[in-house]
Amino acid sequence: MVAGPMASGAALQEARTVTPFDPGSGLRLAIALRVAVVALTLLSARRSSACRWVGFAGSALASIVTAATAAAMLSAEAGISSHGELFLHRASGFSFTYAADGLSAWFLIVLSTLSIPIAIFSIGYFAHGPLARRTAFSAAGFNALVGAVELVFVAGDAITFLFAWELMTLAAVALVTTEHEEGDHRRAAFLYLVLSHLGTGCLIAGFFALASMSGSVSFATLLSGEVARGPMRDGLFALFFIGFGIKAGIVPLHVWLPEAHPAAPSSISALMSGVLLKAGIYGIVRVCAFGLGTPSLSWGVIVIALGGLSAVLGVLYALMQHDIKRLLAYHSIENIGIILLGLGAGMVALSYGRGEIAWIGVAASLYHVLNHAVFKGLLFLGAGTVVMATGTRQIEQFGGLLRRMPWTGLCFLIGAMAISALPPLNGFASEWLTFQAFLFGFRESPEPLAHFLFPVGGAVLALTTALAAACFVKAFGISFLALPRTAAAAGAREAPPIMLIPQALLAALCLGLGLFPGGVLKALGRVLVSLPGLPPQADAAWNGLGMATGGAAFDYVVPMVFAAALACGIGVAAALSARSGVSARRAPTWGCGGELSPQTEYTATAFSKPLMMIFQAIYRPTRRVESLGDVSPYFPQGVRYHSEIEPTFERHVYGPVLRGVLRVADSLKVIQAGSLHAYLGYVIALVVWLMLVVWWRA
Repeated sequence: MVAGPMASGAALQEARTVTPFDPGSGLRLAIALRVAVVALTLLSARRSSACRWVGFAGSALASIVTAATAAAMLSAEAGISSHGELFLHRASGFSFTYAADGLSAWFLIVLSTLSIPIAIFSIGYFAHGPLARRTAFSAAGFNALVGAVELVFVAGDAITFLFAWELMTLAAVALVTTEHEEGDHRRAAFLYLVLSHLGTGCLIAGFFALASMSGSVSFATLLSGEVARGPMRDGLFALFFIGFGIKAGIVPLHVWLPEAHPAAPSSISALMSGVLLKAGIYGIVRVCAFGLGTPSLSWGVIVIALGGLSAVLGVLYALMQHDIKRLLAYHSIENIGIILLGLGAGMVALSYGRGEIAWIGVAASLYHVLNHAVFKGLLFLGAGTVVMATGTRQIEQFGGLLRRMPWTGLCFLIGAMAISALPPLNGFASEWLTFQAFLFGFRESPEPLAHFLFPVGGAVLALTTALAAACFVKAFGISFLALPRTAAAAGAREAPPIMLIPQALLAALCLGLGLFPGGVLKALGRVLVSLPGLPPQADAAWNGLGMATGGAAFDYVVPMVFAAALACGIGVAAALSARSGVSARRAPTWGCGGELSPQTEYTATAFSKPLMMIFQAIYRPTRRVESLGDVSPYFPQGVRYHSEIEPTFERHVYGPVLRGVLRVADSLKVIQAGSLHAYLGYVIALVVWLMLVVWWRA
């Protein structure tokens, strides 16, 4: 068995004989397809319809190749990995290398699972409105973004990784500015670019520090866990965690996320939320959790603390949003926090030497990576369909959409139930496993810190799940039920089939991943065996239908039983209703003696206000009520209500930092005197200083 991020030459040969689809050939073919698709897309830019089909259908084809390659790797013998060269410039010796193992294959499957339906959805989505004029740009950027993320997941050395990481960032920034006429979109792209480059700087510093100590840029050496020691290891963990944490949107590094996701086209938002954030999670798992050696206890505590903070604050801020895409963006922060809770539990267990508990925590984390990609992609596609039909992102201007868009409403409801962790859907499976990591860790660990940390983590997860359910009751109820609040909502029409089929596929995956968790855990067993410190397959799967953690009767869960009970209950109710022979009677909803109208419906603001008052110490809300009347304020003709919450991190964290940077930059203006003589003097002084340094060191 070969462990670690790369395999030896013997293992490479074995992988080629066992794996039915050679990883190197599959990856090269996928990259070649994407390059060809980008070229054909640009050549067909004048023909919008052909351009959409070439660009997005070609992307789906390349993603199918990637998915087949990753699936072949997971179906091969556990622990097998492969490495080689994707590109080689013989004259200079420069090359891009790949190193594909179980962890890479898992993230490639997550990417392909989402990118294929998004590409199909985009064929219909980019045919409407002003986006149709930018089809070639969007399709080329989409292929560049997906290809860059694929390369991030399989990079075999630091140079290849950083190249792919920067290409991924630039492609995402370009797609966020698709509608660059909007000032908010340009601001969101600039904010994302600045923070991403700050994170990239941390990654460059970390990788180059490892390279200077090891004499190599290969991940096989850098991430062997034997390069750094002592305080240097802690410093490297901090650099990598900040660098990857910015991309993942971890609180307090998240400020770009709720700005960039609403600005991007909805299909791009789905890709960014479902996959781009996972590039940061991949880096944290690959480098911070397993690449720097056995995690320190403090590392696990930090990951759990920031994961819990991200989960709670993400869902709390989502509850106050009335922009449907901004609401979903904050829920991405929440789910990244849930992923980190499971990973943090695994890291704490590894620091204590409890590999069986670590297996459960890391498996829960990676399971939720897949689940979040599926249900969040579904929700963003549903939101994009609604925005396209109504022309607005404001939940307060929806209402009554279920009658007008029944299939979109059904798919959105499935996604809302999944993200709320309701059985038998997929969100329940991974969050239940995360709960079990905390409960089993508390029961089996004798360490006092675990007895405090694990119950707190479980309580935070329970609170997050309850608040998420409340948030999506608001999102679905206000948007799809009751009466239309605007003429645009009243005139909404269902999307074309090419936009509904991807949503139906993701909805089916939400159900399938929830009903058959044992099959997912068996696949994860092949992934986790490639990570050092984790035992072979834990007792966490049962006949493909259930999950178990500690081997006791109480922690066996079979979601299929929930589904069967639900189906039986619905069937019995339908049979009793049919037997009674009572016909349904339609009548107006009771409205306290008056007739209901859009003006008297429950609003999203009213729904959120009780929770805003409960958590006002966090929100720090400001409210303004204005009475509109011609004669007397006691007889108003209308009332205006405005409420907003304090942007805590922007005002108290990033605001002072930004002002400090601007002050320093302003003080340095004296150096830019505009005089050629002064600039020559700077150069001469620098040369003299360098000569003195060289002389002193000699």
